[in-house]
Amino acid sequence: MDYEEAVAQFLEYLELEQNRSSKTIQNYSHYLTRLSDFAGDIKLANIDSELIRKWRMWLNRLPTNNSDELSKMTQNYHLIALRSFLRFCAKRNWETLQPDKIELARTKRPQVTFLNPEELERLTAQPDTSKQNGLRDRAILELLFSSGLRVSELVGLDRDHINTKRREFMVRGKGQKDRPIFISPEAAEWVDKYLAMRIDNTKPLFIRYSGTKKVDNTGNFSRLTARSVQRMVARYALLAGITKHVSPHTLRHSFATDLLMNGADLRSVQAMLGHSNIATTQIYTHVTDPHLKAVHQKFHRSGK
Repeated sequence: MDYEEAVAQFLEYLELEQNRSSKTIQNYSHYLTRLSDFAGDIKLANIDSELIRKWRMWLNRLPTNNSDELSKMTQNYHLIALRSFLRFCAKRNWETLQPDKIELARTKRPQVTFLNPEELERLTAQPDTSKQNGLRDRAILELLFSSGLRVSELVGLDRDHINTKRREFMVRGKGQKDRPIFISPEAAEWVDKYLAMRIDNTKPLFIRYSGTKKVDNTGNFSRLTARSVQRMVARYALLAGITKHVSPHTLRHSFATDLLMNGADLRSVQAMLGHSNIATTQIYTHVTDPHLKAVHQKFHRSGK
């Protein structure tokens, strides 16, 4: 069977049987197309360890818009997509490379960047809440830190998704998995203030105030984008004099760090972040274990 024909069937399988998101399918298509970009028109039977070795060398030297080469993490995304595709082929008894022959590259442990309470206070104080867009931005900052939402989850919210009275609601995250979201009284208050100032009846919770203006029943024309939120957070961090790189994901890190530093257990934090694997959540433990300082002070001789 031709590789491209098999990939097309795999992408249909992801959509129809696995119910994967359109973004995931788009990413898998992009990563798998990179193999045919390198190897040309190939048969499934032509995929072997030597071809993959040469492809990995090609990926490792592939320039990007932002740097001289793809990061190891991005290269691994290509290999993860390929491994998933090969598992699909194996289920259909198509002759090709076994998925367990694909080994991921070793990567550095992700660096966790989070804001301390003083930095968070400076950041959230930046929006001009006398203006509608400033009130929106304050609500976004408070909600990101209070909930641990991914930016994609935040911009996908509609007004009727969030319950500020109960201060909890459900969100559908990665892998089409639903999880509960809980927010603080402060975050709920700022969201209510923002909504009280809204005079439109569009569905999105957070809308933009620049660009095309037109009437649309869905309101999706005015939905704030993830990129807009990223730029907004970075701009307020700069105004607050915070020198480290700050993004919406930094506020998600700050949410998890705050919970763990105050004694939350790792499994609960895993559930609130929507991590499918606890190993992902464990990136926080080396900086947030609340017991380590007490153990050091109690048992280290210099602390007596």
